Amino acid sequence: MTTHTTTKPATTTARPAARALRRLGTGGPVYALLVLLLAALAITEPGFYEPDSFLAFVKRAAPLVILAAGQYLVIVSGGFDLSVGAVVTAGVVAGAEFYGSRPDAPWPLVTGGLLLAGAVVGLANGLISTRLRVPSFITTLGMMLILEGAVFYWTGGSPQGVLPHSFREFGRGTAGGWLPWAVLACLVVGAAAVWLMRTDFGRTLLATGDSDRAAHLAGVRVPRVRTLAFVLSGTAAALASVLVAGFSGVSAQAGRGLEFEAITAVVLGGVLLGGGRGSVVGAMAGAFSLQALFTLLNLQGVSGALESTVQGVIVIAAVGLGTVGRPGLNRLRRRRSPASGGTPS
Repeated sequence: MTTHTTTKPATTTARPAARALRRLGTGGPVYALLVLLLAALAITEPGFYEPDSFLAFVKRAAPLVILAAGQYLVIVSGGFDLSVGAVVTAGVVAGAEFYGSRPDAPWPLVTGGLLLAGAVVGLANGLISTRLRVPSFITTLGMMLILEGAVFYWTGGSPQGVLPHSFREFGRGTAGGWLPWAVLACLVVGAAAVWLMRTDFGRTLLATGDSDRAAHLAGVRVPRVRTLAFVLSGTAAALASVLVAGFSGVSAQAGRGLEFEAITAVVLGGVLLGGGRGSVVGAMAGAFSLQALFTLLNLQGVSGALESTVQGVIVIAAVGLGTVGRPGLNRLRRRRSPASGGTPS
């Protein structure tokens, strides 16, 4: 008597496991962390979830969320942008200097000029990185130093000029009397980033970060894709500078450290350093988590000087966990590939 056994296709077991690992590797833990931090804030500060208090928290987080969305585009394509903090500082100082000589200038004109300047900085970063083949880490580090030196030379370390109420209103005012403009900007940028990643450009961005050679062989114009990612990152940094100007006023230190906070937020959101994997929603959730953590530490009376230490621990832990999780995901992919007898999804 012959007994027939049915072999279950590899995809039946591999597919759910692969999906679970993919969700874990693309930001799953950050959502749980964000919920825990928000719960801790509610316990520490009973009035935290009152509308005004919660909107104030989101408003404070908005510049970092916008920076994280822009930084995500660069990192997921396989690069780095260390210049965004300097772009924020330069935007605040340039706005004040401009208003110092033209106090009646309309704020939409000044804001549009800053966004254009941020895009130009991003374009320079992208062209130097892709056309001259200078690593993006070095390119943007150099751009950061150039902008910081230019701001110091221009102002002598003491920025001049006063930002008018009409300009600062976008950062600290409300739309319709209740919704802060900063929160609205955060929602618009987030929705635009999610939409962008569902377009052909978003897919080519991920493909470029996963393997620029394979993307090139598939017909993707890799230099153009990466350059556009830098342009969008620079524009996002310029928009963040307008919000920061509303919060802090004129300061030559307005954007110091924001580049590292943005990278920390992206890594915390499960985005793989080196590119090719990660969710923009996870990156923005990482920014909210980082802001929630800093707020909680502040409420507990922990020195703000420890924020850099916390960021360092987060980056090492997040990258370490991502590195551990990637081999397992790759093994599942190999099991599912036609060469290994599996069925591709």
